[in-house]
Amino acid sequence: MPRNFIRAECTECSNQQVIFSRPAHKVECLVCSSTLAEPTGGAADVEANVVEEIEVE
Repeated sequence: MPRNFIRAECTECSNQQVIFSRPAHKVECLVCSSTLAEPTGGAADVEANVVEEIEVE
């Protein structure tokens, strides 16, 4: 079962971090605490800029 991650860039501070594509909780930027993604019961509602999608098998 592949796992998908996203390299997201914060729209506030331009910090990049890798986040899970289907998070169970709100994901915040580690630098400025702005919201990067919200859970939706499936794929995340990503509020940050998606730099890259990473698939891990």
